[in-house]
Amino acid sequence: MLKTPDERLHPQLHINSYGHYLRCRFGLRVSKVNVDAGFTCPNRDGSKGTGGCIYCDNESFSPKGTHSVVPLEEQMAAGMAYHRTRLGSQKFIIYFQKYTNTYGSIELLSGLYHRALNHPDVIGISVGTRPDSISDEALDLLTEIARTKYVCLELGLQSVDDAILSQINRGHTVDDFIVAVNRAAGRNFDICAHLIHGFTGESSVDFLKAAELMAGLPIDSIKLHQLHAVKGTVLAEQFRCGEFIPLTLEAYVTTIADFLELLPPRIAIQRLYGSAPLDICIAPQWGLKNNQMWYAVINELTRRGSWQGCRLPESEPSTLIAERFMRVENAFLEGSGML
Repeated sequence: MLKTPDERLHPQLHINSYGHYLRCRFGLRVSKVNVDAGFTCPNRDGSKGTGGCIYCDNESFSPKGTHSVVPLEEQMAAGMAYHRTRLGSQKFIIYFQKYTNTYGSIELLSGLYHRALNHPDVIGISVGTRPDSISDEALDLLTEIARTKYVCLELGLQSVDDAILSQINRGHTVDDFIVAVNRAAGRNFDICAHLIHGFTGESSVDFLKAAELMAGLPIDSIKLHQLHAVKGTVLAEQFRCGEFIPLTLEAYVTTIADFLELLPPRIAIQRLYGSAPLDICIAPQWGLKNNQMWYAVINELTRRGSWQGCRLPESEPSTLIAERFMRVENAFLEGSGML
């Protein structure tokens, strides 16, 4: 039996869209502006691994003009001008996106974050990072900033299957993610989780397990992304060899709609798809523009007459998820799970 739609859902989109969440929270149009602050990744420089994740090419999901050789303030100005013109945005969240944006000294992090926050039209920051690369000092810094500004900590999980995380050379485990969420929770800033669908060996049923995990954790928002291969990556070579078979558009849309029906309405949806420049995207090539991808999922929910959270079990989280969270939390408190 379908539940009644939650009041937090956008009345036309049937989901708790992040844009709707920000407008309700701040009372005006807010946009995220991507910047490249020149970070690297512990999965590239040898501290965790080398080569990075098999699908990783930051140029595939970063706007043009966001390069670390361009001063931070210039990147911000260009991004804000674009969103003012395109969307009529009035205030901005600066998104530290490329690579691991807590991977540096506390002095470096503080300097970069506060440079972004110095602009009068910037209401906060969003920091993309890995769950195994957040020091206590970095968490304390974000906590202090969150006293007066909006803060969102974005944690890349990608899969809830440790075997897949190993397969894609991710360099961390699902338990690492749970520990990171536990450490970041209750600090007055938002926590966002990143997930990718379409890994080799992952069924739609497997992917839907992620909805259950998200429901059992203090996650505030989520980003969903189809796995795609871009030039120069290990995944692109796997596609050429027939080892990676990308999802069809129909399969992706169906599974993401299923996922949303199982996701609590309290979790805002930041992204429903991924995109890459046509000149480097190898597969899948669905031939849709960004807004068409978004509405492919929204239209599927409309077709079904469903909405985010409509099939969420009455008792959440499940016993399995609750037990896993408790086990990891206890390990963290005892020190054995410390990152």
